[in-house]
Amino acid sequence: MPDMLCSLINLPPVRPLLLELEAKGITIRRANPWESSAVREYVEQAFGKAWSDEIAVAFARQPVSCFLAVRDRQIIGFAAYECTRRDYFGPTGVDENLRGLGVGKALFLASLLGLLELGYTYAIIGGAGPVDFYRKCVGAIPVPFENGTGIYPLQKDPRLYAE
Repeated sequence: MPDMLCSLINLPPVRPLLLELEAKGITIRRANPWESSAVREYVEQAFGKAWSDEIAVAFARQPVSCFLAVRDRQIIGFAAYECTRRDYFGPTGVDENLRGLGVGKALFLASLLGLLELGYTYAIIGGAGPVDFYRKCVGAIPVPFENGTGIYPLQKDPRLYAE
């Protein structure tokens, strides 16, 4: 899975999507600090321990750098930013049976707005699984690498070995 790069300038508006989801009983909102355990549990059960570990970083930030999709007081999706590295989007996930409703797109755009608020003009989508989704949403492009991969498979920190 390649890393991808996207511009944060001229993002599509998220408000119409939020209103459409609200009509379906789904709310997109920033996670609260006191929800850390519940969010990490959800992420671990639905998407694995590694993503749950990454999400912990979101709750160390002020404001929390994680958005939630909630329906009937239940978490049905999440998206985080500045967890893996600075200016990185991800991890993110939506319950499998609720994909295709715009939940992932709304979470993605809310997170990109969070990165924009931090002063970034571009964002990195780390280990982008659904490449076509990110391309369609915001025109993201794959980042070319000599070795064909991003940071995830690295076993050593290249900054320490630089001359």
